[in-house]
Amino acid sequence: MAKQEYSAYQKDVISNYYNNISAISLGKLSELVSELYLADNDTKRAKLWERAEKAMVNLKIPPAIISHIMTKKDVKILARNLNEWLAKAK
Repeated sequence: MAKQEYSAYQKDVISNYYNNISAISLGKLSELVSELYLADNDTKRAKLWERAEKAMVNLKIPPAIISHIMTKKDVKILARNLNEWLAKAK
């Protein structure tokens, strides 16, 4: 398979994406917290918690913290931790 060549603009877009991946992931996790607060049934909540766990793993959050959050499955705990992570990111 031939190697794909990217234009200078495409290279900049790709580079910027990877330079800001943690900020993008924190934003997505923030949206998940909002969705968890608004979730109206257990099935939806379970899927959102799975997505939140994957997001935390991708953000390289320590496993002990992920385990604690996932054991409690308390949105308030997740939100508090997220605020700390957002403060550290700035």
